Amino acid sequence: MIRLGIDTASVVCVGLARDEAALGSLVVADSRAHVEKLIPLAEELLAGNGVAWEDLDEIAVGVGPGPFTGLRVGVAAAIALGEALAIEVRGVCTLDALALQVGREVAEFVVASDARRRELYWARYAAGQRMAGPFVTRPSELPRLPICGPAARLYELPGPVLDAAAELDAGLLAANAHRLPAAGLEPLYLRRPDADVSVKHKSVLPRISRNALRDKGGDK
Repeated sequence: MIRLGIDTASVVCVGLARDEAALGSLVVADSRAHVEKLIPLAEELLAGNGVAWEDLDEIAVGVGPGPFTGLRVGVAAAIALGEALAIEVRGVCTLDALALQVGREVAEFVVASDARRRELYWARYAAGQRMAGPFVTRPSELPRLPICGPAARLYELPGPVLDAAAELDAGLLAANAHRLPAAGLEPLYLRRPDADVSVKHKSVLPRISRNALRDKGGDK
């Protein structure tokens, strides 16, 4: 089983695994380069490990939570690749993948990632299993537990900060995706996108003042 791991909930991450052994991972630490970097990064990882696209048996993709645009790129790319290669695509919660990187000696902890707007996406774990969440709240609303993840040092938080899971290891995601709860392929945005589709009808005709209409009526 050769599995490609993809996550774009924050930066661009790709990983590769054979059965339960991670073969490697690559990261582009840019939260605004998902469209340009994702596929070239995956091609680089595959080529570096002597794997062709046709050799893949499965794709695992993090479905967030994460900001709208970047997260959508990763999920859409995974679905398109799965259809093109006729292989299964498995969606997992990105926070669950990050929790894999915390040692079993930590009984309870929180994984947090940046939600922007001075908020965090987070979930609560016990013995590596998600017990609550994911949520999006202000940093002050997190429980007083050890905290890890990409956003753990962005704000002053109630609990102590763990060094683990400062960055997602997509190779570990690829190797362990089958062990994580299936999350479907619907991105976990947790809030509405910044841009909404307008439901108001806009006239394409020029505006004519009431006086102009009255003048026109008087000319007849």
